[in-house]
Amino acid sequence: MSLTPDEARQELRRLRGSIDNMDSALVHLLAERFKVTQRVGELKATAGLPAADPEREAAQIARLRALAVEADLDPEFAEKFLTFIVREVVRHHEQIAAKQVD
Repeated sequence: MSLTPDEARQELRRLRGSIDNMDSALVHLLAERFKVTQRVGELKATAGLPAADPEREAAQIARLRALAVEADLDPEFAEKFLTFIVREVVRHHEQIAAKQVD
């Protein structure tokens, strides 16, 4: 099926609109996730627990990799994405714990 340039531009606008909507949803989901992890960090700091939880992180990576396979998404990409998020969460938890000490 061959498209004219105008038809291709119209389809690109439609697809890009969908991408923009999904990007918005991702940002809002990440914001909600960080609100919850903020509370987790507060609980850990109050209880004197470490900012990082390697066992939980490993379990989450395994779970996310399996979900990625089910969703036909590259599990390596999914792991990199989660690792990036977890590093940021741990950094926040360390900041929260440092404030508890002050």
